[in-house]
Amino acid sequence: MNPPARNFKQQAHELIEQLPEAADWKDLAHEASVLQDLEEALQESDADLVVENSEVRRRFGLPE
Repeated sequence: MNPPARNFKQQAHELIEQLPEAADWKDLAHEASVLQDLEEALQESDADLVVENSEVRRRFGLPE
């Protein structure tokens, strides 16, 4: 079961609190981008829109 959804402002505050004191806008933008990518990947996984690694390797002719 997924944890309860946090709203955007709560997530933003938590993200900022986790950054080091010397962080700048670029650091914030990078971390926000990574977080967004992870959330999108989890949504795709929940919607069964993913392909197994073995299938990707087979499609591209890569060794297992």
